[in-house]
Amino acid sequence: MILSKNRPRHTNDNALVESKNGWVIRKFMGYSYIDQRFAARVNDFYFRYFNDYLNYHRSCAFPTEIADRKGKIRKVYRQKDYTTPYEKLKSIPDAWQYLKEGITFETLDRKAYRYSDNEYAKMMQEERSRLFKQILLPDLSMKAV
Repeated sequence: MILSKNRPRHTNDNALVESKNGWVIRKFMGYSYIDQRFAARVNDFYFRYFNDYLNYHRSCAFPTEIADRKGKIRKVYRQKDYTTPYEKLKSIPDAWQYLKEGITFETLDRKAYRYSDNEYAKMMQEERSRLFKQILLPDLSMKAV
């Protein structure tokens, strides 16, 4: 799963990264307790739907660094700086060298462009609803007993 990385020139940044990554997950999964017996189903959802959504279909802001008159570097987030992590990777010069052996951009393009961003988001939300029905229904049936 590709989420946030540490920022350059910021020591002890791990807490920020972890809180952002946690926020992304809580936004989609909520704050309620999920019993450990459902861990395999949740992991399956992450690997089959959520990771692809984050990497190929969800836009993120990427900063542009601008040096002021004193040489201090500021980060600016412009409208054109919003793109998916996959598109950002492809925009890096010689990006192919960062791919694992046997992985090509042609293969990744087929995966990324098979669905539109909106189609994939809808499909992911439907799968999330299906997952939570599996998780919540056993608990509701036990309470009725």
